[in-house]
Amino acid sequence: MDQVSVNQVMDMFNLTLVSGQEGIGRHITVSDLSRPGLEMAGYFTHYPANRVQLLGKTELSFFSMLEQDERRSRMMKLCTVETPAVVVAHGEEVPSELITASNKKHVPVLTTSMTTTRFSGRLTNFLESQLAPTTAVHGVLVDVYGIGILITGKSGVGKSEAALELVKKGHRLVADDCVEIRQETENLLVGGAPKLIEHLLEIRGIGIIDVMTLFGASAIRTQKRISLVIDLEIWDGGKTYDRLGLEEEKTKIIDTELTKLTIPVRPGRNLAVIIEVAAMNYRLKRMGVNAAEDFSKRLDNVISNNPM
Repeated sequence: MDQVSVNQVMDMFNLTLVSGQEGIGRHITVSDLSRPGLEMAGYFTHYPANRVQLLGKTELSFFSMLEQDERRSRMMKLCTVETPAVVVAHGEEVPSELITASNKKHVPVLTTSMTTTRFSGRLTNFLESQLAPTTAVHGVLVDVYGIGILITGKSGVGKSEAALELVKKGHRLVADDCVEIRQETENLLVGGAPKLIEHLLEIRGIGIIDVMTLFGASAIRTQKRISLVIDLEIWDGGKTYDRLGLEEEKTKIIDTELTKLTIPVRPGRNLAVIIEVAAMNYRLKRMGVNAAEDFSKRLDNVISNNPM
């Protein structure tokens, strides 16, 4: 299971540690946060103890109205073995009862000057990104006209050579050979390169080249949303390939379905140009312009107006 340590969150958002220092190595395993308003009122039946607990002005103002014994009891219940951390937002003063409970249960208490809503949004986005499901795919990821295209195919089919030609045409390389993909939200896949091979491209006969050094910083990008998959395969004379584009093939990566095009490769075919056209055609389809469907309608009209 992917995890983020409390220490990472402290460094990322410049949080101040108030108490419970022994627990800063605890791990956060879910991206959801908890605003323990009901818990401050004493209702712990469905307390999500495994989430980061975020206290703002509302929770603390209500807490200050409680009796001394109730305040101690609520904070002892708030700090559990599962609780990764408690964050006090808006620069509010940390209650002494919370400091006592955190030191006893080893739950770190952190503070931030950010407003509760702003910090909640930023932390949730960070955790969703870090805890997103991930996978690795053998292929090349390029940004062509703003469309993230994952080029797949057997080794030696020409994926890297096509990517090099696209870079020369002004498009951008994201990853070569190994593409790390994470699903940040539903139907949103983001791909990038492992740190070890970032900006690098392998061309058989030449070796490994640094795209950023050769073509400049504008020729690369660190990550890109994947919208289209193009699978390259050696031309098979006995196989029937789609010539109209009426049927849309899909492929599934993690939990997201993506449009997939199968492009046959043989001498004389300019793969870079074909991929450019595929990207432009994909954009047109998203805008409601489908050349294949328009042609099919025209053909139906011609047939219906000229019966045998």
